[in-house]
Amino acid sequence: MHTDRGSEYTSKEFRSLITELEMRQSMGRTGSCYDNAAAESFFGLLKAEIGTRAWDSRATARADVFRFIEAEYNRTRLRRHPEYGYLTPLETRVLLQQDLTPAA
Repeated sequence: MHTDRGSEYTSKEFRSLITELEMRQSMGRTGSCYDNAAAESFFGLLKAEIGTRAWDSRATARADVFRFIEAEYNRTRLRRHPEYGYLTPLETRVLLQQDLTPAA
């Protein structure tokens, strides 16, 4: 869980709950709104696509998130920018791996 450095997130009670839930906590640097911009953008998209409902179990929630990332985000979502050639993230990764192949 990534949070800012607000007192509610640095409290002993909150940190104990994070540990109890077997999660890890990270925090942005003080005064830097850019530390987590990419993650914030992704999680905003994730919430818009699969919602914020309560799942029946942790396994069901994980399966929904995995399906979204692997089946939709990486394979079908186009990177809407000409610099990326309007490719999906998976297509972009394949092209980059081909470009990084050492010459024999």
